[in-house]
Amino acid sequence: MDIHFSIAPCVLGRVLVAMSERGICAILLGEDAAGLTRELRLRFPEAVLREAGSELAERVAAFIAHPAIGLDAPLDLRGSEFQQLVWRALQEIPVGSTETYGEVAARIGEPGAAKEVGEACAANVLAVAVPCHRVVRNDGGLAGYRWGVRRKRALLLSEGALTDLFEA
Repeated sequence: MDIHFSIAPCVLGRVLVAMSERGICAILLGEDAAGLTRELRLRFPEAVLREAGSELAERVAAFIAHPAIGLDAPLDLRGSEFQQLVWRALQEIPVGSTETYGEVAARIGEPGAAKEVGEACAANVLAVAVPCHRVVRNDGGLAGYRWGVRRKRALLLSEGALTDLFEA
């Protein structure tokens, strides 16, 4: 499988966007291009990785800065049936809103699966496009985030879901 990828600066550091023949298969956040490329290689060890022009990464960087503009691009969601169910549910959480892990679990018909929802969030490699940053603890606190709680807080602040840096 060929995967084309590019890296661009974004409000959260750098963003790597990878595209398979089916759609965007990874949106990774980090500080440096080498680390992001290593993470992509670990995620898709059998793929042939090819650097591409930066247009798509720049478009995703704009989406990260302004999520209300939306990202009109096909997504290549790769995960278990349960993970994909969770990820689709996360895409229904509106910009500026949050849900708890338990609320997401109940919404997908698995009310006792809050922990598994958290695990699905941790497995998500499509930052912001699958908005796992919008899922919070029962007390409203910010739980772990694959790309760091600092980034999660910044995303929620930019979306209006948090009103101050010290909240949660």
